[in-house]
Amino acid sequence: MNALITGASRGIGAATYALLKSSGHNVAGHSSRGSDELIAGDLTDPAAPKRVWDAALGRLGGRIDVLVNNAGIYENVADHADDDEWHSAWDRTLRINLQAPADFCRLAINHFRDRGGEGRIINVASRAAFRGDSPQHWHYAASKGAMVSMTRTIARGYAADGIFCFAVAPGFTVSEMTEEYLKGRGGAQVVADIPLGRVASTDEVAETIRWLASDAPASSTGTVIDINGASYVR
Repeated sequence: MNALITGASRGIGAATYALLKSSGHNVAGHSSRGSDELIAGDLTDPAAPKRVWDAALGRLGGRIDVLVNNAGIYENVADHADDDEWHSAWDRTLRINLQAPADFCRLAINHFRDRGGEGRIINVASRAAFRGDSPQHWHYAASKGAMVSMTRTIARGYAADGIFCFAVAPGFTVSEMTEEYLKGRGGAQVVADIPLGRVASTDEVAETIRWLASDAPASSTGTVIDINGASYVR
């Protein structure tokens, strides 16, 4: 299996990148700044998804079987911010969290169809898609809710071509980005809201993505898997 993972430098993306590679798959990873191993691409640039996709095709011998749309941002903006700050925050979040994943999905679907069909897309959404988020994160929740709707649209529209689309919806996860917060008072409040008694690990989310990418049955296309310790149950 050949896979492209966006946002592979840390957190869920890095865990998924490592897991797929250790499972014997060929993986191309992306990050905003790139590295010796990862393809660079600033997803605020409308041209970046195509450049990243083409670079990944080059590394993977011209064939991609699985796209994992993981790259995203979680930046706050106050509801009383001035208009320019408010609009800038919305524009940046929707560009990175929704438009760029949509562009990658379109590239993947066209690639899958050009070679006769069959391929998988896994979109990393969020618990916020269903239960909302804080008053500082309207735009984040909106972007992830739209990602879920996009996932379901793709699943319904392309299943007959053998193109399957899934989403995972994590709650709070343990990563280098959240470790310090979880050690403070904020962490106690987060855990108190989770019946399981702990936050999810990035390895748990990565394993779910691996299963969707390689083992999930075709009839499960359109599925959204919650990974939040029952802190939100649909």
